[in-house]
Amino acid sequence: MTSDAPGWEAIDAALDRLYPGVEPKHYATLVKWSLGGPDPLDGISFYARESPVPHWHIVSYGMSELYSAPNPDAEWSGWGYEFTFRVRRNPGDTEPPVWAANLLQNLARYNFGSGNGFAPYHQMDLNGPIALDYRTLIRAVAFVEDPELGVINTPFGKVRFLQIFGLTLDEYAATQAWNVEAVLGLAAGHAPLFVTDLGRGSFTDIPAFAEKVAAGRRRDGSSTGSLAVAEFAWMSDGDGYRLIVGAHAVERIAAILRGRLRFGRTLVVDGPDSSVEFSSGSFGLGTDESSGVLKIVLTDEALDHLTGVLVPLAGVSPVPEAPGLIVDVRPTLIRDGDGNVVERIG
Repeated sequence: MTSDAPGWEAIDAALDRLYPGVEPKHYATLVKWSLGGPDPLDGISFYARESPVPHWHIVSYGMSELYSAPNPDAEWSGWGYEFTFRVRRNPGDTEPPVWAANLLQNLARYNFGSGNGFAPYHQMDLNGPIALDYRTLIRAVAFVEDPELGVINTPFGKVRFLQIFGLTLDEYAATQAWNVEAVLGLAAGHAPLFVTDLGRGSFTDIPAFAEKVAAGRRRDGSSTGSLAVAEFAWMSDGDGYRLIVGAHAVERIAAILRGRLRFGRTLVVDGPDSSVEFSSGSFGLGTDESSGVLKIVLTDEALDHLTGVLVPLAGVSPVPEAPGLIVDVRPTLIRDGDGNVVERIG
């Protein structure tokens, strides 16, 4: 790059320090996002690594300011980060994984489209396999600071290299039912440098891992105070209220509810258009007139009954000990990139 892209050059300089003399594979965007193109990232570089396991080290260009800064006094450049991603590579593979580039572009598209950014220890359910053309258990991601690149200074502010790490749904559930930082700390012992391996099983199937997660949940409860669920809503139902939940999310919500309310903490579940706040105490059910949030206060007995009907089977169930509360579990349909249903849950 030339001097008209000082932000890009700062990223290159950080990579040159880690990979001196190495020329990466690079995918460049043909039509920039700023000119109406479909891809927010201007480029993605792929470095072939052999240690600690063979993998691709993938780095984005475009989440930070590359060419100029609208606010020259900003502490952080652009979104404050560039994505990195480490993907297990078969020895001898020379062609970068296109699906990984698509994932980075999709995450960037989500950021630019929603206005919501990412930070270390954020996590996201992908609502399907991380790579649609592969048989893989990896269906969610978490974010950590890249253990080798960290944070750099650029002419337009600081940039964190924010690494994506693939999770199975069981691991993702554990990060929310207990603590994401703690679960990722355990995962680091099995995934050096947080390399994502599409072919691996779930770490929760390792007895020692599962025992530590279970002990942490019993000791600490859940650190997840709010939860965004795509298939979640509430509606008035006669004299009561109906919770509408996708089968994909019910077990996760149940586990977090137990880990929050048992410890005297609240949980807010946000759907696309409505929110519910759960808390513990004498049973209560009603809406907050100012916010429109449905507030549900549960006794221990009502909590047990609610979590008992939050199972991934489509159907409508009243909640004993919670008069007026109905749970409506609906099937979740997993679709491929062409919109075809490839899996039904519930």
